[in-house]
Amino acid sequence: MNKLKIFNDPIYGFITIPNALIFDLIQHKYFQRLRRITQMGMSYMVYPGAHHTRFHHAIGCVHLMQKTIEILRFKGVAISGEEESALYAAILLHDIGHGPFSHAMEHSIVNNVSHEQISLLFMEKLNEEFNSSLTLAIQIFKGVYHRKFMCQLVSGQLDMDRADYLKRDSFYTGVAEGNINSERLITMLNVVDDFLVVEEKGIYSVEKFINARRFMYWQVYLHKTGIVAEQLLIRVLTRAKELINEGVVLEISKPLQYFLKNNITIKDFNNEVLEIFYELDDFDIISSLKSWQHHNDFVLSHLCKMILNRNLLKIKLKDKNVKTENLNNYIESLVNNYKITKKEAEYFVFSGSISNQAYVPKTQNINILYKSGKIEDITKASDQFNIKALSKPVTKYYICYPKVKL
Repeated sequence: MNKLKIFNDPIYGFITIPNALIFDLIQHKYFQRLRRITQMGMSYMVYPGAHHTRFHHAIGCVHLMQKTIEILRFKGVAISGEEESALYAAILLHDIGHGPFSHAMEHSIVNNVSHEQISLLFMEKLNEEFNSSLTLAIQIFKGVYHRKFMCQLVSGQLDMDRADYLKRDSFYTGVAEGNINSERLITMLNVVDDFLVVEEKGIYSVEKFINARRFMYWQVYLHKTGIVAEQLLIRVLTRAKELINEGVVLEISKPLQYFLKNNITIKDFNNEVLEIFYELDDFDIISSLKSWQHHNDFVLSHLCKMILNRNLLKIKLKDKNVKTENLNNYIESLVNNYKITKKEAEYFVFSGSISNQAYVPKTQNINILYKSGKIEDITKASDQFNIKALSKPVTKYYICYPKVKL
C-alpha cells in the first residue's frame, strides 16, 4: 500500500500510481534522470514557462492510460491484468532514452541513434533487473504485440503520448490553441477487431486534435527562434567534438566527454555505454556552455555566448530552397570582418528545412466508427476540407546568419 503514492499534477490534478511495479520503475535511477531532461528542448527561449520535464510528461501519460483502460473495459474490451500493467510500463518508459535537451542530441553526441532505440535499450536492461516483468511492455513498445490497439495507445496517431504533450506543452507555453480535450477524446475511444477507433460523436474532438497539433508544431515546436537555438546547440557540440579530436583540452563532464570523444553508433551501445549515457542530462550541457564561453576558440566561445545571452542568429523562413550565393555572401562577409576561415564562418551561416504533417493517414489511420458499424478514415469522415489538407506534408526552408555583429 505504501507504493500507491499520489502525484499532484497541474494538468490533471491528483494522479495515482497504479501498482507496485510502476512505483519501482519511477523510483529507478534511469527514470529519475528524466527530472533533469527538459521536455521542450530550447523552446524556453521563446516561451519562458516551457521548463517542464520528461518526468512530468511520462507521469501524465500513465494517468491518461489509466483513464483509457477504464473506459475501454467499461465498453466491454477485454484487457487482462498483465496487459494493463504492460501498457502502464510501456507508456511510462517510452521517452526514457531522451538525451539532454531532448531532440537536439540525436544529431550531435550520438551518431544517428534515435531516442526510441535508446529507450528500448533501457527497457531491456530494466527487464533484466525486474525479472522479465517488462517483456510484454517491450513487445507493445516495439509494436509487435498481436493486439494492435495496445501498440496504437503507446505509439500511434492518437496515442497517450500526443494526448499528454499537446495539452501539457500548451499549458506551460501559454499557447491556448494547443489545448486539446484529451479526456473527451479518451471517452470516445473504442476497439474493433483489435484496432483503435473513435466513436462517431467524437469526430469534432479528433478534428480539434489534428488542428491543435498543426498549430503547436508551427507556433511552438518549429518556432523559428527555437529552431535557431537548437541549431546553435548542435553546432556547439559539433565544434567541441572537433576540438577534442584535435587534442584541444576542454573543461567538460566525464559522460559528455566520452560521447564527444567517441563516435558512438547503435552497435556500440552495450551496458557500459548505456550507463554513461544515463549520467548525461541538461546540466552537463549548461555547465559546459558556461565554461566554454571563455575558451579562446572563436567559434566555440561565440556560439556559447549566443545561447547563454540569447543573442541568437537571425533566421528567415522561405518557401523555396535557399540559394547558395546568398549563403556565400554572408560567409564571405564574416571571413573578411573577423579574419576566420570559411569552415569556421559556416558555423554561423547555414540553411535547412522544417516539415510539418499534422496527420499521416498511411501509417496508422484515425478511424471513425459510425453507429451503423461502418468504419471510415477521419479525412473521409470529416466535413472539414482542411483535415484532408493537413494530411499533406508542408515544408519550409530557412537561412540563418549573424545580426550586425557577433
